[in-house]
Amino acid sequence: MLKKSKHFISKYFFLIIFFCIYFLFLFCVTSFAADPKLVTKLTKAFEKIEDWIITLSTPAAAVAVGTGVFMKKFSFGDETRIATGKKIIRGSLFSYAFILAIDLILSAIKSLVS
Repeated sequence: MLKKSKHFISKYFFLIIFFCIYFLFLFCVTSFAADPKLVTKLTKAFEKIEDWIITLSTPAAAVAVGTGVFMKKFSFGDETRIATGKKIIRGSLFSYAFILAIDLILSAIKSLVS
């Protein structure tokens, strides 16, 4: 009889612990309606980082496009400089468009969540 009770306890031990933790977590989540401070701080930090990236990417893209245009203009017929200038312009415009698309996607997700 003793073996059977030990087997029962060891067999269902993890199940009992899981339900205890689940109900404790459920009680904690339903009793507090606000986000934890860490989550709020991380959310605000990521929003600041996103704003800085958008703010810095616009002049960076303008400088890169300007550099590519000047490289094309002052290449004096050198094919490698013309090709490099075109690659710089194309790459900077694609990068800027990618950053703006990510901002658009993140704002759409944020509006769906809220």
